[in-house]
Amino acid sequence: MRAYIRHPSEFPIELGQSDESERERLSDVSVGGLSCHSQAELNAGQRIKVRIPVVEPAFEAEGRVVWCRKDKDRYRVGIAFSDEALAFSARMVEQVCHIERYRNQLVSEGSEVSFEDAASEWISKYAASFPRP
Repeated sequence: MRAYIRHPSEFPIELGQSDESERERLSDVSVGGLSCHSQAELNAGQRIKVRIPVVEPAFEAEGRVVWCRKDKDRYRVGIAFSDEALAFSARMVEQVCHIERYRNQLVSEGSEVSFEDAASEWISKYAASFPRP
């Protein structure tokens, strides 16, 4: 059984080891971390800065690379957060991403809906099935 759910992959993530960041896409968010793609191979145990600019202010945290696997012309990377508060914050960002995806779907179907209205509707329809840590 999966410990995480599929995350909307159209949302960006920035990975950096110094002041330079690599912009990629999220894959999954779990209770203790996330996975994403990377152009570069990363070493297990390596510390890495994670930034998700979807929310304001952007979610920023330092994580540790748990695994890195070749995936076609890139790498898929698992990153763990050591702090439970950071893991909780990442899950909140995940919910915001799901709500924004839902709002975009409604807009593409012809409904003009605010983020707040989309959030209320998404929560009433899907929050109960959103996996809990």
